[in-house]
Amino acid sequence: MKSFFRNPSLAIGVTIVVATVAAAIFGPIVFRTDPLSIDLANILAGPSRAHPFGCDALGRDILARILSGARLSLSISTVVVAISLVVGSLIGATAALSGGRIDNLIMRGVDIVLAFPGILLAIALAAILGPGLIDLVIALTAMGWTGYARIVRGEVLTLREREYVLAAETLGAGRSRLLMRHILPGVVGPLAVQATFGVGGIIGAEAALSFLGLGALPPTPTWGNMLDAGRAFLLVAPHLTTAPGLAIGFSILGFNLLGDGIAQKVGHRA
Repeated sequence: MKSFFRNPSLAIGVTIVVATVAAAIFGPIVFRTDPLSIDLANILAGPSRAHPFGCDALGRDILARILSGARLSLSISTVVVAISLVVGSLIGATAALSGGRIDNLIMRGVDIVLAFPGILLAIALAAILGPGLIDLVIALTAMGWTGYARIVRGEVLTLREREYVLAAETLGAGRSRLLMRHILPGVVGPLAVQATFGVGGIIGAEAALSFLGLGALPPTPTWGNMLDAGRAFLLVAPHLTTAPGLAIGFSILGFNLLGDGIAQKVGHRA
């Protein structure tokens, strides 16, 4: 516990992430206002006791929409990171264990994908596939798996030269057993760091795509499309963009601090 508080990044990151996840899970249960309910009497209404974050151009409660958007954003980020981690880890491990031409071919493919800026690649794919949650997950996964592949490949190449791995190989352990029992446990730390940073990055990317109209279809509330809808009212109703902007910023900050804290812990142990 003392070491936890001695690591400010980890402590603050955990606090923000836990608060964000709790708000996403329990917020809509506690604050039961319908995020899709239109109230023409409260169009562009400012913050009040009934509507703590105010209302949008259709009189919909912004807090309710922020909480609903948090569920969607965290769900998409978790799914994308999980798929990217699995796909990237399998590709990276295959490249490292195969070696030779296969390794070279796989990593040249990774380099080709990395040659394109990730967010531009996601925008291009989302534009081709069209708006929608499944297409959004595909587009975001396409930009996320390469980092895991490179990390796993590098770690596997290092770990496979360790004495305990060489001893297991000498005793007749197969490639799958070497990977699952002796190599992958040593990759967990770096993958945890990458995944934590990845969640924050996907939250930002998802918000950017939704802002451009390439995310979830209206009237589903997302932080990105709330920013897009509120930019026309920046002068008369700045709360329309302030609330989702702060939600995006704090959530990304929380996951980045958490990732930095985990990296410090992993590096300290190493």
